[in-house]
Amino acid sequence: MSKTLIKFNKIITMKLALIVIGAILLTILIVWLIDKFIPTKVKPVLTLALWGLIVFLGYITFDSVYGEIKFNQLKAKRYAVSIEKLVDIRDSQLAHRQVKGSFTKSFDSLIKFIETGKYTIVQRRDTSVVDKELTRRYGGVTTYRDDVITDTIGYVTVRDSLFKTSTRYKDMMNVPNAKEGTKFTMNAGILKDQDGNEIPVFEAFVMKNDILFDQDRDLRIKENQVLSVEGVNGDALRVGSMDEVKTVGNWPKTYGDNE
Repeated sequence: MSKTLIKFNKIITMKLALIVIGAILLTILIVWLIDKFIPTKVKPVLTLALWGLIVFLGYITFDSVYGEIKFNQLKAKRYAVSIEKLVDIRDSQLAHRQVKGSFTKSFDSLIKFIETGKYTIVQRRDTSVVDKELTRRYGGVTTYRDDVITDTIGYVTVRDSLFKTSTRYKDMMNVPNAKEGTKFTMNAGILKDQDGNEIPVFEAFVMKNDILFDQDRDLRIKENQVLSVEGVNGDALRVGSMDEVKTVGNWPKTYGDNE
């Protein structure tokens, strides 16, 4: 069980305990008020009516609290599987940049790269070579300088490196548990730093409303306004950025590594 779900289960226990304690205290107060101030003839009818009201209010309170609890549990599960896909997208994009020098905004080209791209395996070794300039400067005395020789010793496919035998990369653009056809939004481009250097950037995201499309509207609005170190801040699950040079995700580490 993930840390997030364990935390939600603790919240369930605490809220349900508060409901029970509140109901007990309310019952004791009502019984005392009836016994203290209500005439004996009226007590049975009033007591029955009040008990009915208590049961009704208790049900409404419980349903409200438990509804939010169920929402949080479902949210955690849906976020977790979407985050797994965002991690695959990020890893694939980073491989694309390493091999080709840039990110891509197309899932089709990213999938094709995964299936055809290769990492070059190199071996570096230190050596010493004659430095002709220094040798001439020192009147013909042979002078050496240190150097590094890089040898290409083989290749490994991107697919084997990232996914081994899995083919999950073929549908990494599809958002799980959302309406059929819902896809992650992906973009890529170039940012210039203060020195004018061009730096590749990318982002991929899905709106929370798309992941939670079939849930209570008020709970979705509340979730879109989350600001917490233990929650997914903002209205989307997102990795990377088109405005900053970063490839991290915006989810807390209770959902897994975001870097």
